[in-house]
Amino acid sequence: MTVDRMLDQATARHRAGDLAQARRLYEGALGVAADDPGALFGLGLLDLQQGHLDAARARIERAIAGDPAQARYRIGLGRTLAALGEHRAAAAAYAAALARCPLDPDARFGHAIALQAEGDARAAIAAYRAVLEVAPDHADALNNLGVLLCEAREFRDAEHSLRRALAAAPTHAPAAFNLARALQGQSRREEAIAQYRHTLALRSDHAEALCNLGNLYRDTGAPDAAFDAYTQALRADPESVLAWNNLGCLLRSAGRLQDAERCLRHAIELAPRHAAAHDNLGSVLKDAGGTDEAVEAFRRAVELDPSSPGIHGNLLYALSFTSARPEPILEEARRWGRKFGPTPPAQATVTPAVPPPDRPLRIGYVSPDFREHCQALYTLPLFSNHDRDAVRVVCYSDVVRPDDTTRRIAALADEWRDTHGLDDAALTSLVRADAIDVLVDLTMHMAAGRPGLFNRRPAPVQLCWLAYPGTTGNPAIDYRVSDPWLDPPGSDEHYVERTIRLPDAFWCYDPLATGPDVGPLPALGNGFVTFGCLNNPCKVTDATLDAWSGVLRALPTSRLLLLMPAGPRRAQRAAFLAARGVDPGRIEFLDYRPRAEYLRAYRAIDIGLDTFPYNGHTTTLDALWMGVPVVTRIGATCVGRGGLSQLRQLGLAQLAAEDDAAFVATTLALAADWSALAALRAELRTRLDRSPLRDARRFARHLERVYLEAWAGRATATA
Repeated sequence: MTVDRMLDQATARHRAGDLAQARRLYEGALGVAADDPGALFGLGLLDLQQGHLDAARARIERAIAGDPAQARYRIGLGRTLAALGEHRAAAAAYAAALARCPLDPDARFGHAIALQAEGDARAAIAAYRAVLEVAPDHADALNNLGVLLCEAREFRDAEHSLRRALAAAPTHAPAAFNLARALQGQSRREEAIAQYRHTLALRSDHAEALCNLGNLYRDTGAPDAAFDAYTQALRADPESVLAWNNLGCLLRSAGRLQDAERCLRHAIELAPRHAAAHDNLGSVLKDAGGTDEAVEAFRRAVELDPSSPGIHGNLLYALSFTSARPEPILEEARRWGRKFGPTPPAQATVTPAVPPPDRPLRIGYVSPDFREHCQALYTLPLFSNHDRDAVRVVCYSDVVRPDDTTRRIAALADEWRDTHGLDDAALTSLVRADAIDVLVDLTMHMAAGRPGLFNRRPAPVQLCWLAYPGTTGNPAIDYRVSDPWLDPPGSDEHYVERTIRLPDAFWCYDPLATGPDVGPLPALGNGFVTFGCLNNPCKVTDATLDAWSGVLRALPTSRLLLLMPAGPRRAQRAAFLAARGVDPGRIEFLDYRPRAEYLRAYRAIDIGLDTFPYNGHTTTLDALWMGVPVVTRIGATCVGRGGLSQLRQLGLAQLAAEDDAAFVATTLALAADWSALAALRAELRTRLDRSPLRDARRFARHLERVYLEAWAGRATATA
C-alpha cells in the first residue's frame, strides 16, 4: 500500500473517530516514509486530541519543516500552542498561516482567539471583525466579539454582534448569555431578565446565568427571587464561588449576618484567593460588630487584589472604627492615593468665564444614596434651604432602586441626573457638559463611591462632605468640610485635602419623623437606670466596652440596652463584660429594626453611652431628638470628636469626657439625679430644635459660603 493510500485511510478513520486505527495507519505511513509531513501532522493532531501536547508540538513542527507552504500545519501548531498556554506564540503561528491563506476563516478565528487569550483586546476585536469579513455568520466569532465589546463597556455594539450570533445559531447558549450581559450593561433590566431566562431555557444548569439573574432580581427589589436564583445556581454547581459569594451578599443585605458569614467563608474555602469573598466577609464582620476581624479580612482582600480601589477603600474606611489615632488612617489614605489617585495628576477644567457673585454657583452633588438612607436626614433640609440666587443644585444620582425619598430629593434639585449605569468616563462628560463649579463627594469610601469620577476632575473645585468626617486620601479632592470641634487647630495635617470649617457643626439634621413622642424618664417607672447604645455594632469596640464596664460596675442595679444582631457576637460581648464584673443578665440585645421602631426603642433608655474611637453621629442626634442625653468620650480622630461637636451646639459640653475616668464620673453624676435627668429629657428635643443642628437655613448659608470660598481659592490659584 502506498503512503498516500495509507494517509487517505488514516484520515478517514481519524474523521470517523476511530483514533486507535488512525494512529496505526499514520505510524505505518511513517514506517514507509519516516519524515512524511502529512503523517507527522496527522499524528500531531491525534496527540493534541489525546492531551499529549509536547508530542503534538514536536510532530507538527517537523511537519512544517518538511512542508513550510502548508497553512493548515501552522493552524494546527497554533491550536497546540494555545492548548499549551503559549498564546503569543499561537498568535504568531496563526499569523504565519494567514500569510499563506489570508482568507481562511479558521486561521483568522484562531488568530483572534490567541490575541484575546494574550489579553490584547483591541487587536482581538479587529481580528474577530476580520473573521466576519469572510464568514459573516460565524456564530462563535460574533459571540466572542460581543464578549470583548461588553468588557470594553461598548454594550450597544456588543448587543448588535450577539443578536447576529443568535440569528445565525438560535440555540447558541453562550451568545444568549452574553446578550443578557449586554442588556444588563445598558441598565435594560427587564430585557436582561428575560434574556437570562431564555439562556436558562437553552441550558438550565448555567450557573453564571443564574447568578447574574439573581443580581438583577436583587437590584430590582425582589430578594426572594434573587435567593431562589442563587440557590438554583448552587444546585447546578455546588462549587460555584460566585454563587456562594453573591448569596452571602444578599443575606447580608437581609440582616442574616450569621448565614452570610457562613456562605462567604465557604466561598473562601473553595477559592482561598478570591479577593471579593474576603472583601465581602469583611463587610459582614463589620456589620456584626467584629471590626478587628473585618480589618484583617479587608487587608487580605487588598493583598489578593491590590488593583481594586473599592477594596482598598473598604480597608481605609474600616480603620476609622478601630484606630484611636489619626496617623494610621492618614498613612493608609496616602497609600490609597498613591495607588488610585489621578496619574498623572488631573488638570483643573477651565474656570468659568463669569465669576460669582454675578451668577449662582453650580453645585454638583454625587451620591448613590439619594434614597431611604440616613444621608437623607441631612440632604433634604439642606436642599430645601439652598439660596437659589447663590447656588444651583445639580444631583448626580447613582441610586439603584429609586424610592419615595429619591423623588422628594429630586423635587428639590434644580437639575436631576440619573447616572446609575454610566461609567466614570460618561459621567465625567455629563458633569463637564453641566458646567459644574463645585463637585461634592457625599460618599467618599463608603459603598458605591465614585473616586474614578473625581480623578478625572470634571469640575474646577472638588470637595467632600457628609459621608463621614475624615480623608479620602485622593489628591483630586481639593477640600474637606469640617467644623471647629471635629478639627481643632493643629489637626489639618491629618488630611490629604485642605480643611474648611463651618462655624457651627458639620451636620444639619432633620429626623424625618413626627413621632414617637419622647415619653417619661424610664427610670421613674422601672426603679433603675437603663443605659443604651443603638449605634452600628461596628463601633462597639473593646475600648468602648472597657469604658462602659466602669459605669455598669459602679451602678449595679442599672441595665444596658445594646443594638447587636443575633449571632455569636452577642455572647462574645456579654462574656467580655462578664469578665469585667458585669452580669450578662443585665444586658438586653436588640436587632436592627425599621426607623420608626428604632426611634421608639429610645423611650426605654435613660442615658445614651457613646462609642469610641468612632462616636455616634446620626445615632447621637436621633437619641437627643428622642430626649436621651448621650455621654461621649472625646477622641483624637475627627470621627471620635463627633459627640463633642454635637453636644456643644446644645450647650451640653459637660457631657463630653476627655478620658475613661471622666466618662465614668460624668455618666454616674448624670444618673444620680433622676429629677434633673427627667427635666433634661423633657427639654432636649426643644434644645435640639433651637440649635444650629436644626437650623437648616443658617447651615445652608454657611455651606454656600464654604463653596464660594473654595471656588475663589481655586480661581486665585489658577489665575
